[in-house]
Amino acid sequence: MPPRFPRCLLKAVARAALLATAVGSALPALAQSGTPQRVEITGSAIKRIDGEGALPVQVITRDEITKLGATTASEIISRLGTAAGNLTDGISISAGGYRDQMGFNAANLRGIGVSSTLVLLNGRRMANFASPGDDSGVDLNNIPAAAIERVEVLLDGASALYGSDAVAGVINFITRRDYRGVEVSASLMGTQEGGAGKRTASVAAGVGDFARDGFNLMAVLDLQKTDRLASSQRQFITDLDVPGRLPHLLLSRTFPANIDIGRAQLAFLRAQGFKLPDGTLLTERRFNLSWPNCNPPANLNLPGGIGGPQGCTYNFMQDVELSPESDKQSLLTRGTLNLGGGHTGFAELSLSRARTHYVALPAPFTPDIDLSVTPVAGLTGSGLETFSDPVITARLRFTEAGRQDSELVSSGSRLVLGTNGMLGAWDYEVALNHSRNTVSDRAYGGFLNEAMIDEGLADGRINPFAPSSAAGVALIAQAQIRGEVRRATGTMDALDFRFSRPLMKLPAGELNLAAGGELRRETQKFHQSQALADDLILGQTSQGPDADFSYKRNVSAVWSELAVPLAKGLEMQAALRYERYQRTGSAVSPKLGLRWQPDKAWLLRGSVGAGFRAPSMTDLYRPVTEFDGPLLADPVCLADGGSVNDCVDAWRVRNFSTPNLKPEKSRQFSLGGVFEPAKGTSFSLDFWHIEKRNLISKIGAEVILANPAKYESLVHRYNEDEGLCDYDPDDSGICFIELRKANRGNQKASGLDVSAALRDLRSPVGTFALRVNGTLTLKSKEQSGNGDPFISNLGKFVDDKVVQRWRHTVSVDWERGPLGLTLSNTYLSSYNDQNNAPDPVTGTYVQPNRVKAYSLWDLTGSWQALPGLTVRGGVLNLLNTAPPFSNQADTYLSGYDPSYTDPRGRRFYLSATYTFK
Repeated sequence: MPPRFPRCLLKAVARAALLATAVGSALPALAQSGTPQRVEITGSAIKRIDGEGALPVQVITRDEITKLGATTASEIISRLGTAAGNLTDGISISAGGYRDQMGFNAANLRGIGVSSTLVLLNGRRMANFASPGDDSGVDLNNIPAAAIERVEVLLDGASALYGSDAVAGVINFITRRDYRGVEVSASLMGTQEGGAGKRTASVAAGVGDFARDGFNLMAVLDLQKTDRLASSQRQFITDLDVPGRLPHLLLSRTFPANIDIGRAQLAFLRAQGFKLPDGTLLTERRFNLSWPNCNPPANLNLPGGIGGPQGCTYNFMQDVELSPESDKQSLLTRGTLNLGGGHTGFAELSLSRARTHYVALPAPFTPDIDLSVTPVAGLTGSGLETFSDPVITARLRFTEAGRQDSELVSSGSRLVLGTNGMLGAWDYEVALNHSRNTVSDRAYGGFLNEAMIDEGLADGRINPFAPSSAAGVALIAQAQIRGEVRRATGTMDALDFRFSRPLMKLPAGELNLAAGGELRRETQKFHQSQALADDLILGQTSQGPDADFSYKRNVSAVWSELAVPLAKGLEMQAALRYERYQRTGSAVSPKLGLRWQPDKAWLLRGSVGAGFRAPSMTDLYRPVTEFDGPLLADPVCLADGGSVNDCVDAWRVRNFSTPNLKPEKSRQFSLGGVFEPAKGTSFSLDFWHIEKRNLISKIGAEVILANPAKYESLVHRYNEDEGLCDYDPDDSGICFIELRKANRGNQKASGLDVSAALRDLRSPVGTFALRVNGTLTLKSKEQSGNGDPFISNLGKFVDDKVVQRWRHTVSVDWERGPLGLTLSNTYLSSYNDQNNAPDPVTGTYVQPNRVKAYSLWDLTGSWQALPGLTVRGGVLNLLNTAPPFSNQADTYLSGYDPSYTDPRGRRFYLSATYTFK
């Protein structure tokens, strides 16, 4: 029997995966044992018997989180089949030079958008990630992970109850309450290939039995440290063969530097018979004086690479960071006190600090060098010194300055003070909520004073083409800029109140009413260092001398909800919310839901509603940012007869805010049901549809250049005398592409959520349980502008993300006495790759690719070694599955998509928890 046991588990999981295509999204069991208690479930403010809700809510318990081996809120969200396009540490690194939202981890339900997914802690809002950027939402690093008791995911639009940001749904992290005793936990995790190790420790303590003593005071402290992961530590990076498959997505700034010259300069040198140091005649406009050796292993002689046949290509994918070092600490304290007369006072304090240490590539620099002023060894005597145009361009990787070493700290705090209880027949709760997020970006090394570097290049102390002199090395050391570069602070102060009561007895049951409101003030401040304001930091684009800002706005809302029993087993839920945002406007969001339970085994449900999303403070007021966009071809250059080689570049892109944005509007509906044929066995299936209008979005550079007739006004060229660029009537090249958020177009998404849960399956070898949660997305498409055709990103990478058609999580549990095992699988289906990156060297486009499905298996176990002592361990990514190859050119990392994959590979962990009662 023992040898057959693992095969039985695998067979059970395989059957579950097949079953998941027909049934689905788990709710708590409809039939409950013991005395029923009325509780508040995410999606309704009316307290009711657990499981009675009309809206689909997925619940992830603390036990399930522990079995997954997840230690952060971000890791929990990554297991949701209903989430797509989350923000992760991998995407943070991929921001490259665009640093505004590095360190931001965020949830994205349905792929509708981070800004449309509302994240709550114990049913209340938190301050959003403060640093301005494209997305607005709660930083998951600020969630006290060790304190989480369960996570409730409302898989339906909820603006009628929760207001703006809840268009795609709500994720409510609910922490422990009324805890007594002491619990100490510690864990270690290591990876098979090294790097990305993790250590955690947590302590939970609580005193006071509220029912007996009239009070409870508890606290949970969580400490986590994660090691850096470099690309050189992962074999899959080599196996991806980026130099062979995507050479044009590598980098052309190298050390020694590549040299770019113009057509006339090349013709002159060829006429002079100029040869490279190895005796080869010069034939290319881009070349390197160290060619063909190219200073390996980082710099390659790669004829098909972005450096060209006579230049060098920087294989940065063998030299880059895949995951940063981080330290995370959080503390949650909560106290409750019986005030007498049926009233309870409560206070909750949450503190968190996430320090992420980034070690990026050496700074890129593209200085112009006047050979008539600054001689360059290897070009001396070529005649260019006296040519009509003696200026060359060096494409330099500033290796001598070291890697760009920086630290981003996201600190969060939240204090909630409130009271609840009964006032006559009314159940009430009132609370004050003060929440803050602060983001600090500090430079430690590799960030240089550009003016000092320009001076050193001009007088020859710094040599872009060979090791610099001692004086040059000393100058580079003096030019280092250290200290805080950016700081952003977001604050939210709120007063919320709610009341509920049964109004009357109707023939089919009680008519229940809930009502409430909220007054909220949101503040956001941004400050940049003087060095950044003065545009002195090499590789960091200044956001202008007036980029500092401080804005605030007031938000007010009132809402009501009715639960109306229409007939036996049939209930209607109706909700309405009026919300007003200062300067932005107001909106009314209605919601209507029906729940019908014809017998104990069946529950049918449906809902229809409208919602809105107010523009975030960063949508309205963010400073202008500039960075290199993806590699794209200029259609005007191509139309003028230029080759792909001449017309492709990573064009500069500028992001602008829009202070007069209006709210997005949404409509959504859902229809589904739950079937529970026996206690402990449940299946559910829910169809959902979301449509957003007045979409707050920007048109991506890819779409702009693909539609020159419509969007040429967003492409600013040097020969356009607009006062925005250095005017040159003879240069039609792109100066920058304008990305500006506006209300434009619609977005539509629909799909099926499916789940199955089988509990307490007893057998001679132990007790089994099965959980399946999956999402089949049927539609995901968006317009670039009003009247434009819809563009689908369902099963296809478009612009900056993909929505996989099918995503699921499956887990099988086994328990026997003190032992337990869990085998789980996370699966994301295959999709069509971006397939549009042009190769400027060959004059062709990347070969079409279909990205393979991504399937991860985990095996974890537990042992109740002693009363109070539980030992857990496991293997995550059991099969050591590597991220699949992708030719996407949107993120900084090439060869795979870091938005949903995990580069850590197979890893092992061991943990122990001891409970004192």
